[in-house]
Amino acid sequence: MSADEDTASRDSQGRHDAIREHEVERTFDQVVQTGRPRLYRTPTELLASGTIAGVEIALGVLAFLAVEQATGSKLLAGLAFSVGFIALLLGNSELFTEGFLVPVAVVAAKEATYGRLARFWALTLLGNLIGGWATMWAVVTAFPALRSTAVKNGATFATSSLSLSTFLLAVIAGVAMTLLTRMRNGTDNDVAKVVASIAVAFLVAGLSMYHSVLDTLFIFGGIHAGGAYGYGNWIVFFAWTVLGNAVGGLGITTALRLLRSSERLQEWRSAPGPHHDGPGDGARQPSS
Repeated sequence: MSADEDTASRDSQGRHDAIREHEVERTFDQVVQTGRPRLYRTPTELLASGTIAGVEIALGVLAFLAVEQATGSKLLAGLAFSVGFIALLLGNSELFTEGFLVPVAVVAAKEATYGRLARFWALTLLGNLIGGWATMWAVVTAFPALRSTAVKNGATFATSSLSLSTFLLAVIAGVAMTLLTRMRNGTDNDVAKVVASIAVAFLVAGLSMYHSVLDTLFIFGGIHAGGAYGYGNWIVFFAWTVLGNAVGGLGITTALRLLRSSERLQEWRSAPGPHHDGPGDGARQPSS
């Protein structure tokens, strides 16, 4: 091999092609390619997708409440809640806390702007809250026997303190949710994706971690059922929990994943051709 050929076979870190981690790079490419169209949805599409996700998570909450009331076990109820995460997976709807790794990777790769990321987050979250609020009203109205359980679970979060413990519960939930996103993008096997959804649902719901959207629906259910707390309690809880989820999902998991794929990310950022200002056809992509 000539010196020129040897140089051409190395990346910017001096690594030969043979020792590059192609599976990691393939997964990162998939994250960018599949995530890019999500940031270019219309406002109506984003709001609709977020609202559907709110409905799906609320159905998971219904399963949680029913199983906890029947068994007294939050761990079994956490498994039942996985109905919500499986519905999200198969329905391709958008949950706010699952919108950390993929959209941020798209923006980091210069395939979308920060403005589009902010719009994606805002409309997705708004849709989650609208769909969840309405569905939890329907749940406690249609299943009056679950009202006491709904009030009790809502109180767990609505009346909790702003402490290091609750903040760390939110951080860990953010880590877990973004890990779920990464696991789903790391395989094409639908069964493996479902298993990952069940596992993370068990951790987040079964162990009463602080998840900004999921636990908001517990609070909404409790409010609808006549709990002695209100939307003021929810706002305080929500702000505290979103901060913790962001630290875990963005500051830890997403940041480390981007660092893990930093070489491929840099290749995306420096790829020839104009940067996308629309969903495009994937023409601007670094060579393998």
